[in-house]
Amino acid sequence: MGHRLDRRPPAAAPEPKGFRKALLIVEKVAKEKAFDCRMCGQCILHSTGMSCPMRCPKNLRNGPCGGVLQDGMCEVLPDRPCVWVQAWEGSRALPVWRDHMDHLNPPVDWRLQDTASWENGLTGRDKHVPAAWAGRTAPAAVHPDAEDS
Repeated sequence: MGHRLDRRPPAAAPEPKGFRKALLIVEKVAKEKAFDCRMCGQCILHSTGMSCPMRCPKNLRNGPCGGVLQDGMCEVLPDRPCVWVQAWEGSRALPVWRDHMDHLNPPVDWRLQDTASWENGLTGRDKHVPAAWAGRTAPAAVHPDAEDS
């Protein structure tokens, strides 16, 4: 015993060296400090009101679970606000990208964990999706502040 079972698939990015390592360090320090980033390697902060969805204890990537408490707190960690409540509120304050809350985000590719999302975005490494997601589009979004027709 004493082993930690790691079920993540093998890394999809080469080991960072030189400039790539410096980029990773800068991104990690800046985003952890500013956004409490979890370095998933597929950053969607602009789509979530600058609130890192990977802080959700359930790792939900496309909105809150059904257990958000009435006061907006997390059901798993009731002393903390729900990441998705913060994301919605943050997105309403953004002058651009506010409609990105409507986007359906693909599942996290755990092979990119602890890699630089800036590099992954430039190389397209963050665009890999499971076969079942190929060509998928987001369903129509329903907003809590939308007027009934």
